Amino acid sequence: MSTVSWITVRGLFGRRRFLLLLPLPVLLVGLAVLSRGLGVEPTDWGPPVLVGLGLAVVLPVVSLIVGTGVLGAEIDDGTVVHVLTTPLPRSQIVLPKLAVAAGVTAVTVAVPLFAAGLLADSVRLGAALAVAASVGALAYTALFVAASLLTRRPVLLGLVYVLIWEGLLSNVVTGTRVLSIQHYVIALADRLAPTDLLATTVSVPVAAVMTALIILAATFLSIDRLRSFSVAGETS
Repeated sequence: MSTVSWITVRGLFGRRRFLLLLPLPVLLVGLAVLSRGLGVEPTDWGPPVLVGLGLAVVLPVVSLIVGTGVLGAEIDDGTVVHVLTTPLPRSQIVLPKLAVAAGVTAVTVAVPLFAAGLLADSVRLGAALAVAASVGALAYTALFVAASLLTRRPVLLGLVYVLIWEGLLSNVVTGTRVLSIQHYVIALADRLAPTDLLATTVSVPVAAVMTALIILAATFLSIDRLRSFSVAGETS
């Protein structure tokens, strides 16, 4: 593990915001266990729990908390100065931080989604949800890391995307789903484990291409934006 990665992990786990990651995954598993224990049909509780909570809330919110924390929190508290004074290329700062953010998010979300998918249907569905959520974690965190470098209110911007764009518009105007990471994840999971519990109008090829474009564009933007920061932590 590189020095930047280690510092990022230590800083992320040392902040209180990490405690915010735990309630939602626990709630997800708890609802799945409760529904299964009460004998509710998976077709009744699967979509609202797996998609409505797991993919529409837990995945993006955890990604937002982690993604805006790995660099945004350092900018807010001034510790970014220590990073900026190193002779490292900005790409060697952004990429390890993005890897840590995506990894932490993936583990935090994929494990409860696997458990919920297993309870709803099968090991295959659980694994498909875990894999798709891990891909989505990388896309979301790349987007939110970039947002933390572009604005002083990245959490607000992220919530607008998650709640308004993905949560509201994509359910009313189906055409907006082509720009929804949530629906890319659903498309991928449904391809890996076809089931009636998952549904989206976005095709797998579109989901794959758009996910790759978001990851690459957001990463490039983050690197370019960090280059514009001076030692004082302000843009030059």
